[in-house]
Amino acid sequence: MKGMVAGAVLGGVAVVAAVPVVLSAAGFTGAGITASSIAAKMMSATAIANGGGVPAGSLVATLQSVGAAGLSTSSKILLGSVGSAFGGWFGRSKKAPPSPPEEAEAEEKEPEENEPEEKESQVEPPKPPVGSEKHEK
Repeated sequence: MKGMVAGAVLGGVAVVAAVPVVLSAAGFTGAGITASSIAAKMMSATAIANGGGVPAGSLVATLQSVGAAGLSTSSKILLGSVGSAFGGWFGRSKKAPPSPPEEAEAEEKEPEENEPEEKESQVEPPKPPVGSEKHEK
């Protein structure tokens, strides 16, 4: 239970803290889109697809807004919730399978006295398939 709570807290904090870092690394900064970055390539592709401009509300415009101004409170809550859910899921503990009792282990290791031991000489050779003999007319 403790691992799940710790994972949830760490997951929520990590996601909210990582968003600005990732956006900045991609080229969405407070000073604008960085030249020769992923953001610049995205902006170029969006502008070409829309006749020369980047429309308001597009992915590029939204990411640039977050890169320049940061996340809104509602975005932080949403991302924190998703990160907490994943962190809690990854942090849950898995129970180890129970070990067999010592008596069962001892019985498995010692062969019974009444059972004959198998030997390779007792194995019969395989029989040929039925109908394999040649019949002449």
